[in-house]
Amino acid sequence: MSADIIDGKAFAEAFRGRLAVQVAAFTAAAGRAPGLAVVLVGEDPASAVYVRSKGKATRAAGMESFEHRLPATVSQDELLALVDALNADPAIDGILVQLPLPGHIDERAVTTRIDPDKDVDGFHPVNAGRLATGLEGFVPCTPLGCLMLLKDRLGDLAGLDAVVIGRSNIVGKPMAQLLLGESCTVTIAHSKTRDLSSVVHRADIVVAAVGRPRMIKGEWIKPGATVIDVGINRTADGLVGDVDFAGAASVAGAITPVPGGVGPMTIACLLRNTLVSAHRRERVPYEKGSL
Repeated sequence: MSADIIDGKAFAEAFRGRLAVQVAAFTAAAGRAPGLAVVLVGEDPASAVYVRSKGKATRAAGMESFEHRLPATVSQDELLALVDALNADPAIDGILVQLPLPGHIDERAVTTRIDPDKDVDGFHPVNAGRLATGLEGFVPCTPLGCLMLLKDRLGDLAGLDAVVIGRSNIVGKPMAQLLLGESCTVTIAHSKTRDLSSVVHRADIVVAAVGRPRMIKGEWIKPGATVIDVGINRTADGLVGDVDFAGAASVAGAITPVPGGVGPMTIACLLRNTLVSAHRRERVPYEKGSL
């Protein structure tokens, strides 16, 4: 068997195109464009590249991009003051503070200072609680993108056996909550799970987000399963995922590549969350299924 490749890059491009049309409609109705503020502290090269990509995608979708670049020496109080100002700014619908932050700044203090209704990253405990209890809120962008790819591939997910490998607050836990919401039977596994290969082998859906290159072996995958590889690991061979792609692709029904799979969906879903925030804040109606 040779797995179908789930082209996240193509899906994200089409999704951003649809978002641009809806952004234009919102702007006409509200008299302003949705606004996304991104805060970058320090000069981490990977973070700087990511922030530039976000700004470019935001502007391409017809949104306003507000970038705040602060030195690595900025104090925590100064950063919190900026977050407070962005919370109060009516032109800002979404706030994203790029992580990681310098060691002298408490990341939790910063992320919890963001207004939950502008927390388009979905990291605030209020939004985590909303997701866990089935209330309307913002879902972290990467797991939301994974769910979109799964539903596009499989349609109705009800009753499927899903294994999420990784228990982070950013991907693993919210991914499991989303799959539960789709009526999957969900197992959260991790590096300390006993007999991990057997746990993975029973799954119809495998979402790998453990942060270890090629940790998930091809022989662990159930024939015909759908594999979503969230991992992006830099190795001597270049960027690789958490799944042994060659081995898994020989037995899976479908699999995301690295790069070009989940990654492009993260920014697309960030734009989606910002547009949803703008609609809610301006009380401009929208069809939930369209976003």
